[in-house]
Amino acid sequence: MSGESVPDIELRWVDGALGNGDEVNALLAAATAADGVAPVSEQGLLALRGGSPVRHLLASSDGVVAGYAGLTPMHDEHPAMAEAAVAPAYRGRGIGRDMVAAVLAAGGSGARVWAHGKLPAAEAVAARLGLVAARELWQMRRPLATPQLPEVEIPADIVVRHYAGPADDAELLRVNNAAFDWHPEQGGWSASELAQRRAESWFDPSGLFLAFAADDPGRLLGFHWTKVHHDESPPAGEVYVVGIDPAAQGRGLGRLLTLIGLHHLRDAGLGEVLLYTEADNTAAVRTYRRLGFGTAHIDIAYSAPDGNG
Repeated sequence: MSGESVPDIELRWVDGALGNGDEVNALLAAATAADGVAPVSEQGLLALRGGSPVRHLLASSDGVVAGYAGLTPMHDEHPAMAEAAVAPAYRGRGIGRDMVAAVLAAGGSGARVWAHGKLPAAEAVAARLGLVAARELWQMRRPLATPQLPEVEIPADIVVRHYAGPADDAELLRVNNAAFDWHPEQGGWSASELAQRRAESWFDPSGLFLAFAADDPGRLLGFHWTKVHHDESPPAGEVYVVGIDPAAQGRGLGRLLTLIGLHHLRDAGLGEVLLYTEADNTAAVRTYRRLGFGTAHIDIAYSAPDGNG
């Protein structure tokens, strides 16, 4: 992602479905293998299949895709967000720098680009473009065997059950979008976005826990959606989403639901669990540290210092 530009690289925008998605997926897999960290998030991978407003930028050399970037436009006052990757065989030609400059310019004021894993090459691109860190996302991990998990004690006025099917979707979306109305990626989910994730091969309804008040079983108070990464060796669990209705805050539901999910993952035979949290979410970081999590790696979102991509 460094070095001088060469004339045989062509940048081309694609809106909508990506016809050469297989080639892009192969590029992303090669970048992941080379760097030890995926350059594009789950949301970005889902966008490759279409059905989202993401714009795709391809860097091609003699008809071969040498680089890829996905740009999610600004929405609901959240800035445009981008992710980019360069095929290992084409690095050192300035492709990464040119793609990052292009997506930030197209994203408009405040646009940001993710550097997953805080890799030296990405930091070099940010330095050459004069970008500054605007957001920091931590991946935290802990073994599931030790330290020992606290026991789960469900209060008498709370009922916790598994996801029972699409009939739960309206309440799940209501709580998710209320809990994460501030979050660029997690907030504002639609029914189709929820259905898309539910259709993924990793989805397991027994790993999605819903909490209700015992005297109002139709109104969701909070949920913990767990996930298993079968692509890791050995497989690892994930605290995928913990969402609490703002009206139910202060009842200890976040810790309760997190513990229920951790016990579920441990009992499934998994040895390690991961989660993602904003670095500046001090309350969440404090809770996770108390539960034995430590920072494993850092993702940084960069933007132009004046907020103009």
